[in-house]
Amino acid sequence: MAEKPLVADHLEDKIKRRKRLQNTPSPLPKETRIITVSNQKGGVGKTTTTVNLASALARRGANVLVIDLDPQGNASTALGVPHRPETTSVYEVLIGDATIEEAMQVSSDHEHLMCVPSTIHLAGAEIELVSMVAREQRLRTALTAFLDSSEQQFHYVFIDCPPSLGLLTVNAFVAGGEVLIPIQCEYYALEGLSQLLGNIELIQKHLNPGLRVSTILLTMYDARTNLAQEVANEVRQHFPEQTLDAVIPRSVRISEAPSYGQTVHEYDSASIGALAYLEAAAEMAERGARANTNHEGV
Repeated sequence: MAEKPLVADHLEDKIKRRKRLQNTPSPLPKETRIITVSNQKGGVGKTTTTVNLASALARRGANVLVIDLDPQGNASTALGVPHRPETTSVYEVLIGDATIEEAMQVSSDHEHLMCVPSTIHLAGAEIELVSMVAREQRLRTALTAFLDSSEQQFHYVFIDCPPSLGLLTVNAFVAGGEVLIPIQCEYYALEGLSQLLGNIELIQKHLNPGLRVSTILLTMYDARTNLAQEVANEVRQHFPEQTLDAVIPRSVRISEAPSYGQTVHEYDSASIGALAYLEAAAEMAERGARANTNHEGV
C-alpha cells in the first residue's frame, strides 16, 4: 500500500519540474561557449554527459556542435552519426586533410545538433601529432577558422576527450574556454581529480591562460543512499561555485540509450534521466548568462 503514494509523489514531482522548465527560458550566449568535457577517471558518465547535455541544449533552442575526440567514438554512436573508417572525421581535421565543415554531420537526434565524428584512425593520431608543427593547437586552429567562417552561429561546442592525458586531450584543453567535469556519486569519486586539476593548471600556464573549470556535474546520484549524499556534499564543499544544483540520477534509461545509438532524450524523453539533463542544461545556460552579465558590469 505504501508504494502508491510514493509513485504519486514521484509523478507529481516530475510534473512540477517539467512545468518549471517550460517556464524557464534558456538564454543563448552571445559568443560561442567551447566546453571540454573531461575526467581522467573512467566510467563517470563523461561521454553520456557530453551527448545528453548537447542534446538538451539543442532542444532548448541552441545550435550545438559536438567534437568527438575519443577514439572509441561513443559520442558519435550516441548521436546517430556514421563513423566508419572511410568517414571524414576529426582525424582528418587534426592532420590538416579536412576542415571541420567538411567533417561535420547533422545528428539524427536533433536538427540543431551537429557532430564531428571520431573513427578508428584517431587511435594512431597521438603518434602522428608528435612530429607536427603546433601539435597542441591543431584543434583550436581548425575550430577558430570554422567558427569565424560559419554562416550559422554555434552557441555551444562540446569536446568529448579520451580519459587518458595525451596529445588529443591536450588539444581539447587548448581549444576549450571552459572545462566541465562529471563526477560520479560513488566511492573514490574524487580520485584523480587533483591530478586533473593539476593538468588543467599546466595548460593554463603554458598553452591556454583563458581556460577555467566552469562546471561540475554530479552523475549516477542515488538519493536513497547516504554515500551519494556524502559525496555530493563533499564536492559542493570543495567546489561551491562550479557545482550545478541539478544532479543526474542513476537511470536505466540513461544507460540503455547509447546501445540504441541515441541520447536519452531521443530514447525516452519522458524519463527522469532526460528531465535531469534538461535541468542541468537550463542551469548551465542561465549561469553562463549571469556570469557574462557580471563580467560586463565590472
